[in-house]
Amino acid sequence: MDIVLAIKAIIMGLVEGFTEFLPISSTGHLILMGSLLDFTGTKATVFKIVIQAGAMLAVVWEYRARIAKVFAGLGADPVQQRFARNVVIAFFPAAIAGVLFSAAITEVLFHPIPVAVALVLGGIVILWVEHRNRQNPKPARVETVDDMSMLDALKVGFAQAFALIPGTSRSGSTIIGGMLFGLSRKAATEFSFFLAMPTMLGATVYSIAKERDLLSMADVPLFSLGFFSAFISAFLCVRWLLRYISTHDFTIFAWYRIVFGILILVTAQFDLLTWAD
Repeated sequence: MDIVLAIKAIIMGLVEGFTEFLPISSTGHLILMGSLLDFTGTKATVFKIVIQAGAMLAVVWEYRARIAKVFAGLGADPVQQRFARNVVIAFFPAAIAGVLFSAAITEVLFHPIPVAVALVLGGIVILWVEHRNRQNPKPARVETVDDMSMLDALKVGFAQAFALIPGTSRSGSTIIGGMLFGLSRKAATEFSFFLAMPTMLGATVYSIAKERDLLSMADVPLFSLGFFSAFISAFLCVRWLLRYISTHDFTIFAWYRIVFGILILVTAQFDLLTWAD
């Protein structure tokens, strides 16, 4: 394996893992990092989807006890049945929208400048939501993921569909959307983690099936490097984020998005850095 290509794969995996579950858009960061590293093209797009599965596996491992409890209780436990039903309900809006519109979105928006604009706009939305919560503090209507109704799940599912726009952030859409719909910060964050499992698995299977003719056994080492680096970094990030939200809001991520997005736009406008498609 080419050592330079291997290093690029590891870097891309680390970027995926550290950004997937933060409200800063992993897809947007992968597009930007791929542009900087000249790691682009159709096969690179499939690679980015596959390493998302590595990040998803980190959440599966972190919540393995709860997942086992859900499967064990599907036959008789109404709490676990309701939870599983809500995850399935929330999964479908983005899944349907992805099948219908992913090709058009990829062609038009999977480029550095649209990503930068989405980063800035998403940061402004997060600032607005956090300001709104500070100005009008009140107890959350839904304290835990087990308290969610089918309507709550459906609303969060529609919020997740906005993340098809690169730079928006899947976790940001679900967490901030969930908070707007009455979920506590902890409930919205944890439901975002659980919703990532079917969403990212579906995206991985769909992408590999669609582009299977481009792949070969020679790709396995490269994809494995990205997969495992994404798993390790995502595991560390999830652990950190769960501690962070217990005492902090998401304002710092909003300002990061805004500053980073503006930096991209400025460097592109004045030709300070070449952003490849």
